[in-house]
Amino acid sequence: MSLLPTLTETISRARTDLRVGLPVVIDGQLAAAVETLSPGRLAALRAFGRPVLALTARRAETLKARAYDGDLARVEVPGEADLSWLRAVADPADDLRVPMKGPLFTRREGEAAPHRAALALAKSAELLPAVLMVPVAEPPPGLTVLPAGPVLAQLAAETALAPVAAARLPIAAAEHTRLHILRAEDGGSEHYAVEIGDPPRDAPVLARLHSACFTGDVLGSLKCDCGPQLHAALSAMGAEGAGVLLYLNQEGRGIGLANKMRAYDLQAQGFDTVQANHRLGFEDDERDFRLGAAMLRQLGFSAVRLMTNNPRKVAMMEGHGIRVVDRVPLQVGRNRWNDAYLSVKRDKSGHLL
Repeated sequence: MSLLPTLTETISRARTDLRVGLPVVIDGQLAAAVETLSPGRLAALRAFGRPVLALTARRAETLKARAYDGDLARVEVPGEADLSWLRAVADPADDLRVPMKGPLFTRREGEAAPHRAALALAKSAELLPAVLMVPVAEPPPGLTVLPAGPVLAQLAAETALAPVAAARLPIAAAEHTRLHILRAEDGGSEHYAVEIGDPPRDAPVLARLHSACFTGDVLGSLKCDCGPQLHAALSAMGAEGAGVLLYLNQEGRGIGLANKMRAYDLQAQGFDTVQANHRLGFEDDERDFRLGAAMLRQLGFSAVRLMTNNPRKVAMMEGHGIRVVDRVPLQVGRNRWNDAYLSVKRDKSGHLL
């Protein structure tokens, strides 16, 4: 077996590069995340030519920039633009205070695949989806080099998971509990399965896919219903004597805690959850629920009674080899702080509330 990295391993390395401020090379284009770019590296990038700023169509719509490529826009960066300008275009925090950042001119001609791959990489690194791109004939040695098409295919593929460790863990909801740790083979986050009792593998198990929510699960935030849903699901499984809760590390609907806090700041300015995500450049929901099906298969389950209000989870399970024999509603935790949030989940995201 070769000691050289596979494409999956190279993508994992590229995520880290972007997070620490290093550019990567995609199909002959230097690509650097605006969020972590330094003034020195901006100057170094400019030495190769005039840069273009890749933005998602969601962010471009907010900025009134034309997205000729459909799902993204390639914005011409003015010669006098500095890092502050780039970050103001990338980050909507001050959109209301400084609404005019243009006019922004976007490219219509040329190949957009490298820009699309760069934005997908930035999202997978939980960074703002805004990437500075510069064509380069001879990339500087030492940078991570990637092909756009295979990167996009790999990032869209289902993540393989491998079991790492498991041990008994008595919890308040049920003393007979076992915690399983599963590691993503693409270098992404680890995910956890909380197995209560000894549920038989040949019968539908009471199950829940629960996305990590530091603010709700740990701090008891009143802005969402995540904490109450977590504890209600565990209590129901404990009362029944069997169940499995899949704890997916996909904070903030898959955009990460930092971007979730950016979205909360936008919500304080008057935008709802979906609008805030769009202004940041993300879709309504960036989570990958296929992880839940993969975890259940890894644990030996093929049928569930799924505790959820989200029809998308049911459809995903059914489409990935897990039979949903029943949807068990889980409506808890509504209060005056999250009433509007839950209404948006119902009206815009299709949750059954």
